This record gives sequence, structure tokens and C-alpha cells, in this order.
Amino acid sequence: MRPIPTLLTLALAAAFGGFVASGINAHLDNRAEAAPAPITIPATSALPAAVAGQPVPSLAPMLEKVTPAVVSVNTKQVVRVRNPFFEDPFFRRLFPDVPQERINESLGSGVIIDAAEGLVLTNHHVIDNADDVQVTLSDGRTVKAEFLGSDADTDIALIRIPAQGLTGITLGNSDQLRVGDFVVAIGNPFGFTQTVTSGIVSAVGRSGIRGLGYQNFIQTDASINPGNSGGALVNLQGQLVGINTASFNPQGSMAGNIGLGLAIPSNLARNVVDQLVKHGVVVRGTLGIESQNLTPQLAQGLGLSEARGALVSRVLAGSAAAAAGVRAGDVVVTANGQRVDSAQALHNIEGLAAVGSAMTLELRRDGKPVQVKAMLKEQARAISGDTLDPRLGGATFVDLPESLRQSGLSGVLVNEVTRGSRAAASGLAKGDIVTEASAGEFADLASWRANFQQPPQQLVLRIVRGNARGQLVMR
Repeated sequence: MRPIPTLLTLALAAAFGGFVASGINAHLDNRAEAAPAPITIPATSALPAAVAGQPVPSLAPMLEKVTPAVVSVNTKQVVRVRNPFFEDPFFRRLFPDVPQERINESLGSGVIIDAAEGLVLTNHHVIDNADDVQVTLSDGRTVKAEFLGSDADTDIALIRIPAQGLTGITLGNSDQLRVGDFVVAIGNPFGFTQTVTSGIVSAVGRSGIRGLGYQNFIQTDASINPGNSGGALVNLQGQLVGINTASFNPQGSMAGNIGLGLAIPSNLARNVVDQLVKHGVVVRGTLGIESQNLTPQLAQGLGLSEARGALVSRVLAGSAAAAAGVRAGDVVVTANGQRVDSAQALHNIEGLAAVGSAMTLELRRDGKPVQVKAMLKEQARAISGDTLDPRLGGATFVDLPESLRQSGLSGVLVNEVTRGSRAAASGLAKGDIVTEASAGEFADLASWRANFQQPPQQLVLRIVRGNARGQLVMR
């Protein structure tokens, strides 16, 4: 027979202590004359304050300080409802009260990172396209929030609330996290406010997840469910080490948590917040190269022992990579000490680096190791078609959102098209994704612009529009 664990034994003793004590007292009363010596028996029962001499651990003292900094973020978005039947003036007169718009509401979480300024950190997807954002504090107060800025590619947003008596949280150093460290997630899953779950760090630097932006996630098995987005991931010292942003479930996030939660590291969030406070937008650095994945055949031809790294296929003139001496045919195997397994991995590391920062690249050139250091230059945020080619006049192009790029697309996004412009006359529309062009191969906005140093005689664009693909001849 297995011995009963010590903690269970103590619990049973506590539960039945009173009963046992009563029985012993009665027995002692019957033997009072024979054994007059007093025997002290505990009259009350309680759970032990310590097990084997050690205090029972509890997260309560830390959580009492931290949870007031975690808030509920409620958003409302007015959506126009198009119903052709009720757009007819006759039917509008018959049914004047039929609503022509609806209000979409959503609930997420946020973290107060500056109590004096009322700064609240949350996810971009929590407040994206919201017409009204309300923040509910742990003490029950609800205040209207002011939008300060957001970055879709890292899924970080910053809002401000005009309230007194706030409690902020200290930002920890997420670079110090190790697999196995204990962490606690705090948020409002499914509307259950101030919910606390605990777990460990399952992995750091997690990337390669389709449909998300620039990726350098903390993976945790602490339960993260819908409504936790924007909430806090804290260490046992009560420091913010991550912003909960997503959970993975093959059946969808609404199917529940299966122990695969993702959080944005606090150091990455700190960098984005600093830029949003100063500029209202995030400015990224770029190496100015195009790269592709290695195949076993390419690796063998380049004298490499394994098909790992990003093969540089093009170095843009005047770029940071060109100044550092990077050449087409080089293979990048590490960037700032981080392993590079693919072209997407290099793009991800590049996109998370700040403008003007140094990036040390370890290369393989003709099968031999080479190391260079590049100073990242500012990445263009938008390009007017007029500056590229008259046939693109009236269109504005931007880089693809990282969520689309992580899904396998490459190219540029048509951000705006002026009505009546030359681009509009050729059929180009806002939201089109240009994936190929007769001007030359390109992967992003920088290489798209570089292709028009010598405009082609005929300009043909291959585009993706919704679920359809086709091509346009620009005139």
C-alpha cells in the first residue's frame, strides 16, 4: 500500500482533528482518577502554515500589487449596413426606423505602464478601427481613452486615460527570461475580469507562425484565451515581461486554450512605445537586400554543408548592406548573434531592429566565413506612384503588412488611388496587392522603387484583389 503523501496526511488531520480530540477527551474523563496528569490537546483545527518547516508559497502578495495595473479595454465600432432594399427612397419612407448601421463591440485587456501620465499598453488588434475606447479600472471606474498610436506589425498600441490614483507596473527585462521560468498571465478572458493564470516560459524567440506580424514571441503554457489580449505576463517579482497577444489552437482561439500562448516581449514593447510617444508612428530600419531560401542544390553549389540561411539575391544601391560590403551570393547565417534559417527569419530580425542600430552579419562567401557590420537605414513608409512612373500617377504604395507577408505573400500594397487619376483609369484600386511587374522582380517597397530606375516600355502588373488574381496593363 502506498504511503499517503505528507500534505494529504496533514489535511486529513486538520479535517478530523476536532473529532479525534473529542474522542480522546471523553476517554481521558473516564480515566481521570487513574491518570490525573493533565494532557493538552488542540481544541481547534486549521491548515498548516508550513509543510516540513517551510512556508506554503503564495502568489497573493505579488498579485495584490500588480493586478490594479491590469485593466479592461472595451471598444465600439460603428459599421455601415448596406441594404439595397432600404436604400430606395420609397421603402425608406415606409420603414424610416430601420437601422442603417450597427455597432460592433469587443473586449480586451491593457496594462498601465505609466501611472502619472495614464499610459496604457494594449494590442493593436484590440483597438483597431475602434470609434470609441473605454477603459475599466480594477476599482470599477470607467473612463474614455485617447488613442496615441499603434503598430500593426508588432500588434502594439498605446492609449492614454485621464484618471487619478492609478497603479502602474514596472517593465522587466524580457531578454533575461529562460525556458522554465515561472510566469503569471493577468487579463479578462471571455469577460471574466482580473483573471490570473500561471505557468512557465515554454520557449523564447518563437517565430514562424502564419498570420502574425514581426515575431519574437514568448511562448507560455499559462492559459491565454480571447479577452486576454493586451493583458500582462509578469514574472514572480511582479515585473511586466510580456504583453499577451495570442493563443494557438488548430480549431481556432475560441475553441479554448491548449497551453500554447504567445506574448510580446517587454523589451520589444518598450522600443515601440518610445517611438509612439516621440513620433506617433514606428520607423523601422532596413538592410536593403533581397534574399531567398536555400535549397539543398543551392547549398551544395555554394559549398555549404547544410541548406540553412538566407541567400542574398540582390543588394540595393546606396543601402546599408551595400555600404557594409554585402554581395549577391552571400549567405547570411546569423544576424546579431541570432540564428538565421531562412529569408523570412532574416526579414523578421531586420524588421525588429531600430533605425541607426548596428547589425552584425555572419556570412558564408564562397564557402568561407565572413563577418560584416551594417548600420540600418530608415525604411520608406510610403511611395507615391508619380515619383516612379507617370503610368502609376495617383497611386500610393506601402509595404505589405507583416501578417500578409507571414502568410506567404510578397510585394507591395496599394494604399490609396486618387479618383480620376491615371492609375485609377487603368483599373488599379485601393487594397490591391502587386506581386509581380514587368519592371522587374521585387519583394518589398525598397526593391519596387529600385526597379523604376529605367522604366519599362510596357508596364504590366500582376495583382491580388481579395481572392482573385489577375493582371493590369498600365497606360
